[in-house]
Amino acid sequence: MFDTKEIKKAFETFGKEVIQEARSNLKTQNIDSSGNLSKGLNYEFEGYKNGFRFVINMPEYGIYQDVGVKGSKTSYQKTKSAQAKSKTNFSYKKKMPPSGDLDKWVIRKGLANTRDDKGRFISRKSMVFAIRKSIFQKGIEAKEWFTDAFELKFKRLEPKIEDAMAISIEKLLDFTVKENFKK
Repeated sequence: MFDTKEIKKAFETFGKEVIQEARSNLKTQNIDSSGNLSKGLNYEFEGYKNGFRFVINMPEYGIYQDVGVKGSKTSYQKTKSAQAKSKTNFSYKKKMPPSGDLDKWVIRKGLANTRDDKGRFISRKSMVFAIRKSIFQKGIEAKEWFTDAFELKFKRLEPKIEDAMAISIEKLLDFTVKENFKK
């Protein structure tokens, strides 16, 4: 039987460290104004008799903040390189982003009912539309808040996994020998 106890320990440490670093990146980059992205980060580890499964979960919009989204007319250079590195291709083509969450964001940021350069009142609805149009045309710049955290902690994971696998294989061999040489 394959023992995943040591592997689980290594991956749980890895998951905790990635999430801690990602949350720190969200805070220092001032990305998560509602706190929901940070709260939505978690990991899962499942051990099976022949292997294991490890996943880090986040709210769907987190990936768009991480690798960015190309705009319909232009894109940020950082978004292009982040998407090439992660092999994703998120882009706006025909539909603008939804207004619901942007409306809440405008309120949180204190942008509702402001004035333009000429002192004219701008309604919240107009502000949300202008932001949606800008995002649609320019896209969302990649922040790599998760990618940076993952890559930093992954470098430290490899030796831990090698050690954990060695212990698991040793236990498997001991078990196999004992089972096969019973009298």
